[in-house]
Formats: sequence, structure tokens, C-alpha cells
Amino acid sequence: MEQTELTPIQEEAKKGNNKNNALTIKIILIALLIIVLIIPITMVQNMIMERNKTANDASAEVQQKWSKPQNITGPILVIPYKEYIEQENKMRQTDIRYLYILPEKLQISGNIETENLKRGLYDIVVYRSSIKLSGSFDFTDLQQKNITGQQLLLNEAKLTIGISDLHGITEQVEGKWKDEILSFNPGVNNPLILSGVSCPISLSNMEEEIPFGINLRIKGSESAMFTPLGKTTLVSLKSNCSTPSFTGAFLPENREVAENGFSATWKILNLNRNYPQVFTGENWSIDLNDSTFGVNLLLPVDQYQKSIRSIKYAFLIIILTFVICFFVEVLQKKNINPFQYLLIGLALCLFYTLLVSISEHLNFTLSYVIATTMTIGLLTFYLSGILKIKKTAITIGGMLLLLYTYIFILIQMEIYALLVGSIGLFIILAIIMYCSLKINWNTPINKR
Repeated sequence: MEQTELTPIQEEAKKGNNKNNALTIKIILIALLIIVLIIPITMVQNMIMERNKTANDASAEVQQKWSKPQNITGPILVIPYKEYIEQENKMRQTDIRYLYILPEKLQISGNIETENLKRGLYDIVVYRSSIKLSGSFDFTDLQQKNITGQQLLLNEAKLTIGISDLHGITEQVEGKWKDEILSFNPGVNNPLILSGVSCPISLSNMEEEIPFGINLRIKGSESAMFTPLGKTTLVSLKSNCSTPSFTGAFLPENREVAENGFSATWKILNLNRNYPQVFTGENWSIDLNDSTFGVNLLLPVDQYQKSIRSIKYAFLIIILTFVICFFVEVLQKKNINPFQYLLIGLALCLFYTLLVSISEHLNFTLSYVIATTMTIGLLTFYLSGILKIKKTAITIGGMLLLLYTYIFILIQMEIYALLVGSIGLFIILAIIMYCSLKINWNTPINKR
């Protein structure tokens, strides 16, 4: 069977179709490689999360042995009383209930000295603190509760202080109740406080206002929290921690944070919280934790959190790098093998393992600089060998340097990260679209 000869126009059309098919196949292969690189990126991301979990486990182990975050609640005056209940047979049944009285005035002053404990590669923030609780109780509100003096079991009254982790107490808890010296014992009979210390007190001669003063020396870790039980609560804290994070239901009225530490003061009124100064045991629905406040004592750097944020941009870096390489292929009529694209992608993935491993020994910024320099240096050298044009390879390395710098800025930002990220991506896409207009998509990719 005779083969029909193609006219020159048909041959040109066939060549054009072959050229377009070659470009299409190359684009599809690059897209498939990007999808394949999901595997190493996911593996690296899981590795970072595993290292983060290991760091958290190390922190929990140190906290268990040193002391956990502390929450100071109190003091609370607990007075048992008798309540008579009339039965159907007109007999009277006696029940023992409890009256809870909160301070009229409560002043808390403390000094928190932080230190870092090493557990393997990890630093865990712990602290020693000296805290003074002072103020007074006012008993004039007892009349509002309609409880007579004969019903109150004043000889069984106790003063209780909530301390979330008794393991952190370093010295005996002592104080003064008017002129009486107090010595506290572990344990509280108080449904509002799960853990703490208590001391029996004398209320034989109840006055309108009785002052108190209590000294605490406790250890803790990560945070120090307080509950504003006073009708007026004043809190003043000082610490050598230079990276505090104030948290809870109330923020300080005044704060000063410097390189050598911070100082902060709070003022809270009883009107700022949802429970009264005097209540009975029937009010067990009261949750004192709703009003707690204090400070988190943070490490200057959380390398794992920043590494997780940085790897979220891994696909952006890979896609843009592949796009740049593809444009260089077309414009300079070079050929980069799909396997070489794969090696370039793996080098970009390896950046994150370098970043995490180095940041466990150095600060994050220096680690980022080292990992970026190593990755860009490797890719520039490799592309120089592929393209045989050092100037083009160095130009691609410069573009990657700008991209990694842009990602680093996004990692450091919190409030404006989304805004800056969106604007940056828009500009990058606009540049790519502009460059694509200069490409003759019918230009073949020369075979080497």
C-alpha cells in the first residue's frame, strides 16, 4: 500500500504538534513529581511532630519531678454550721453544712525566679517563688446569711489555701491571724478546692475585721496563676523572665517587660467575677477557675512550632522552584531530566530536616540561615552543572534566597502573616503570569 506523502504545510503542522506534545508531557511529568514529593514532605512533617511530642514528654517528666504549673487560690474561711430541717412527723433533723467567707481585702505580692532545666536536648522552664498573701476578713456580711451565732461551729473553723501542686512547697506554710501564729497542714475539706493546705483558727471573739498574713515558698513550672477572691484584689509580681505571656481572665493594669525581667500589677473587684463574698455549701456550682489569671513563663524560642509553620510553605517553594527551572529550560533551550527535577525537590525537602536538627542545638534564626545557605548552595552548584551557565544558576539561587527570606518573615509574623502572605503570593503569581507571556510555547526543548 502506497504511503501518502505529506505536503510541507502538513509536515510543519505535524512538527508543531510534536513540539506541543513534548511540552505538555514535560508539564505533566513535573506535576506528577510535585505530587510524589508529598510523601517526603509528609514524612518530614511527621518527624517534626514526633520531635515536638518528645519535647513535651520531656517537659511533663521534669514537671512531674519538680512541680507542675501552680494555681494559688485563697485564703478561704470555712465555718461549719448546723441546719435544722423539719420532718413530716414534726421531728427536727440536724445537718452539718459549711459557710464560705472570702477576704474583704486581698493583696498578693510575689517574686518569681525562673531557671532552665536540661532534659536531653530540651530546655524546660521552672521557677522558685516567694509569695505573700495579706489582707483581712470582714464578718459583717454574716448577718445577710441569716445564720445566728449559736448555729455557727466557730471552734471548728478553718482557713484554707488552694495550691494546685503540693509537691512544689519548699518550706512550711506559716502565717498570722490577727495576733495568732498559724501553721498549716496538708488537705482541705472544701469542694471548691481540690488540693491545698488548711489550718484551724480561733473565732471565739469575732470582730468586724480581722487581718491576716501568709507566706508561701513554692516551686512550679511554665505558669503561675492566681484567683481573685478578695472584694478588692491587688496582685504585684516581679520576675527575671524576659518573655512573659499574661493570660487568664484578667490582664495586668500595668506591666514593664525588659531584658532582665518583668513586673506587673493587677487590680480586680468582686464585681468583675461571678460569685459572692459569702456563700454556703449549697453553691457548689461556683467555679473559681473561671476568674483565674496570671502569667506563662515562656522560652524565647519554640523551634518545633516555627518549623511546623515553615513546612506549610514547602509546596510553595517546590512549585516555584520547578516553575523557574521550567522557564529556564524553555527560554534558554536547555533540557532538565525529570529525575533531576526529583533530586531538586528532594533537596528542598531536606531543608526542613536540616532546620529541625540544627535548631535543637542553636537558636532558630541561626539554624534557618545555615539550612538555607546549605540548600541554596547545593542547588546552585547542581543547576550550574545541568545548565552549563553559572550566571543563570546563580540567578536561580538568588531567587530562592529571596523566597526563603520571604518565608522566614512570614514565620516571624503573627498578626499580619495572612495579609503579607496573601499580597506576596499575589505578586509572585503576577510575575509568573508575566514571564509566561514571553514564552513561545511552540519552542522545542532541545535534547542533550
